[in-house]
Amino acid sequence: MPGWFKKAWYGLASLLSFSSFILIIVALAVPHWLSGKILCQTGVDLVNATDPELIKFIGDIYYGLFRGCKVRQCGLGGRQSQFTIFPHLVKELNAGLHVTILLLLFLALALALVSMGFAILNMIQVPYRAVNGPGGICLWNVLAGGVVALAIASFMASVKFHDLTERIANFQEKLFRFVVVEQQYEESFWICVASASAHAANLVVVAISQIPLPEIKTKIEEATVTAEDILY
Repeated sequence: MPGWFKKAWYGLASLLSFSSFILIIVALAVPHWLSGKILCQTGVDLVNATDPELIKFIGDIYYGLFRGCKVRQCGLGGRQSQFTIFPHLVKELNAGLHVTILLLLFLALALALVSMGFAILNMIQVPYRAVNGPGGICLWNVLAGGVVALAIASFMASVKFHDLTERIANFQEKLFRFVVVEQQYEESFWICVASASAHAANLVVVAISQIPLPEIKTKIEEATVTAEDILY
């Protein structure tokens, strides 16, 4: 049985892995990976709008990996519309990259559970095989954190190099063309970053659990035997 010191740290490692699992689920469910401002370029060109009038043509957009929302501002007031990525919008995007991001996150979910299981195993008993010990915990956390980081990098590449926001903003628009004015990553994106950070923190936790505790030695008083004790 592992000592209380290692049990405490392995318990913390299992909690971090489970928190990573929950964070990924939240990131997948909440459609707030990115938000931005979109300019109705067609409306601006029609009325030859100047800088003070541009505010009337700037709408909002936010989206996640499955759905989102867009507010069109084309000079006639804001018009809100909901959209879903699947099954039609994904065809206008880089479908392969988008599906890859989802597969990576689903894989990260499984790896997070495996790393949690290994931490619980080490908390309950000392594994006979080294691969099931602290080295195994580190291995699965490196894999899980690396997969999440790869999904994050893929999403950033989709936004930067494949004009993800602009493609979504102009989906099924026949009369108007929208231009992205500004965009920023939102809470779901940073939740994924936190998930990867949890696995990185697990490596530190496992390393700390291997620090040997100083042994507490009790001083034993030696009994002195005198000649008088022998006589008695």
